[in-house]
Amino acid sequence: MAVEGAWDLSVSTPVGRIRAVAEFRREGGTLTGTARGEGEEVALSGVVLDGDRLTWKQRVTKPLRLNLTFDVRVDGDTLNGTSRAGRRPPSKVTGRRRPAHS
Repeated sequence: MAVEGAWDLSVSTPVGRIRAVAEFRREGGTLTGTARGEGEEVALSGVVLDGDRLTWKQRVTKPLRLNLTFDVRVDGDTLNGTSRAGRRPPSKVTGRRRPAHS
């Protein structure tokens, strides 16, 4: 399963819905990525694809300083799962792959 490319993400948090764009790349056999949203761009760390399960971590500073852990299942051009910030309850994450530019 390939996850490379850009994904439009929506995270339902206690402070409202946050929209972001995550981009995944494969560099030398390793998955890497970045996420843009809320006026900042952050690097993704620990990006792992195991079957249809995709996990990664990222630090954000807006709207709050948080270390987030994402755990989603990829199904074709959609993904669903959760994001956790420390001991806070998980937030629902949905996403849709952006069409590749030709």
